[in-house]
Amino acid sequence: MNTSHSASALTHLDSDGRARMVDVGDKAITRRTATAGGRFTSTPEVIALVASDDLPKADVLATARLAGIGGAKRTSELIPLCHQLALSSVSVDFEFGENWIDITATAKTTGKTGVEMEALTAVSIAALTLHDMTKAVDPHSVIGDIRLLSKSGGRTRPTIVPGTAAVIVASTGGAAGTREDTTGPVIAAWLGERGYSVNHTVVADVDVATELDTVLAAGPAVVITTGGTGVSPTDATPEATRAVLDRELPGIAEAIRARGLEHVPTAALSRGLAGVSGGTVIVNLPGSSGGVKDGLAVLGELLEHVVAQVAGGGAHE
Repeated sequence: MNTSHSASALTHLDSDGRARMVDVGDKAITRRTATAGGRFTSTPEVIALVASDDLPKADVLATARLAGIGGAKRTSELIPLCHQLALSSVSVDFEFGENWIDITATAKTTGKTGVEMEALTAVSIAALTLHDMTKAVDPHSVIGDIRLLSKSGGRTRPTIVPGTAAVIVASTGGAAGTREDTTGPVIAAWLGERGYSVNHTVVADVDVATELDTVLAAGPAVVITTGGTGVSPTDATPEATRAVLDRELPGIAEAIRARGLEHVPTAALSRGLAGVSGGTVIVNLPGSSGGVKDGLAVLGELLEHVVAQVAGGGAHE
């Protein structure tokens, strides 16, 4: 075995083979998610007792869930070279079999490094808690198959598909079918006229971040959102957008607001952003028909140029 080659491939070892904490200072701040799984195996009788909450130590699953969440939050204290992370959420779930309980944990953050270790720690601590709470009736239970199931965010970028675009409409009423989508079709048609193949979706405001992640995974050259840019409690499109941007293009957002102010003073309330995520250009437009019209008027003079520059071409003079 070539130990020098193996050591150089490990990010937590320096060139001399000494342990180090990885420097993440230059990484982009992005939304990151990781899901891990594991299995707790015991006798069918013990599994039945846990499922029915009929053990002397009550609330077994609730306790294991809280322990897993607490373990995820303290991962940097348990694993020496892990970074401290501000977790946005941790969930721990259980699935029962005849003689096993599958444990799944998902951790999320917005930051410069991933949450794989936090998800794995949550599963491990939850499994250890299950053992602790059932050892009186089965001291020989087995914990195993702990592994990372999936992760998203960070450096992994999809291949951009030229000539493709996505339109995301942030409208809780539109997603519920109680409000007509009047802006999405206009944007989709506008992009279609410029030769783009368009994917058009309508989602509730609370689901914008998830939809943006899904859309970006397909590698569109352009994403235009509409709605959710105001100051109401449910408006969350700028926050979802900022979390995935590598670079902002503030001039585009300012130009769209300035165009709107020529018609209505409320255009000043729009918090819409524009920027680049990987090789995708993202622009937030307001949810009103007038706001979309103004935004597209601005983009009509800029979009082709900025897409070409992001792709590595276009004039720079």
